[in-house]
Amino acid sequence: MLKIGVIGAGHLGKIHLKLLLELKDTFEVIGFYDTDRENAKIVNRSFKVKSFKSVELLIEEADIIDIVSPTISHYDSASLAIRSNKHVFIEKPITQTVLEAETLMKLSREAGIKVQVGHVERFNSAFKSAQDYVDQPLFIESHRLAEFNPRGTDVPVVLDLMIHDLDIVLKLVNSPVKSVQATGVSVVSDTPDIANARIEFNNGCVCNLTASRMSLKNMRKSRVFQKDAYISIDYLEKKTEVIRLKNIKPSEEIDPLAVVLDLGKGKRKKQIYFENPNVEENNAIKDEFISFANAINEDIEPEVSITDGLRALELAVDILEKIKLNHQLNVV
Repeated sequence: MLKIGVIGAGHLGKIHLKLLLELKDTFEVIGFYDTDRENAKIVNRSFKVKSFKSVELLIEEADIIDIVSPTISHYDSASLAIRSNKHVFIEKPITQTVLEAETLMKLSREAGIKVQVGHVERFNSAFKSAQDYVDQPLFIESHRLAEFNPRGTDVPVVLDLMIHDLDIVLKLVNSPVKSVQATGVSVVSDTPDIANARIEFNNGCVCNLTASRMSLKNMRKSRVFQKDAYISIDYLEKKTEVIRLKNIKPSEEIDPLAVVLDLGKGKRKKQIYFENPNVEENNAIKDEFISFANAINEDIEPEVSITDGLRALELAVDILEKIKLNHQLNVV
């Protein structure tokens, strides 16, 4: 049984506490720490878990530290836990700066402890059902749109929402980034609330990502285009659709009900296949916690490693720099 303590008992922290308490065969929740003492009293009464008076005391008693506090505090809490030889689950984005993330990676390797980053969409059942169909994508388009919520506006929309899709495309494309173009607009906060990025990879794949926290409706979709196939992933509705093309041999008898694409004289006809892969019901946050426990118990690399968290942050920072440069050029 792994003893786990939670740092941060805000909106997401409460969700983590609730789900960890339900995973009683895997974790023993020893308690939490929150800087807001009034909130800590409320959480203590609601969840019947111990409220620690300091981060240090919580870390001392735990095997794992779950960091769900604001991004600005991630590095301090994580570095303290790692130096105390505690495994760390840390919400995205991993840290505020690339240097902080690089330092955490170095510390974790020296200490020989596990760090998993909370890129929860990796555990979304729609994404998991689509993975087996994705093979050398050529173009990926993603839209992550959310209705306005003051919670989260402490960071740019790139770090709040788009970073989910950055992690996904880095996983699917598996190639170094060649170039980045980006633009963004600040509407109600001091940082971009709407952003678009065009990312080119060395293998030729191009990704077009849009994120907004100023939308009238919520949307979390990705469309993957590759040779002879199109895959649609709806993270919100938990649906996956696959359309595949298959060459029809000249001598092959065609089903009269089949959907056939005739590309013209001298070219092979293609049959269109529509598939709806089975998407199992799951709780993605629970699954990422169980995955992390397995990584610790079996001494294997976490499914979303600290390296993955660093790569997503590096790309996000690059996009933010391009947005800033683009804005400066437009002002001039």
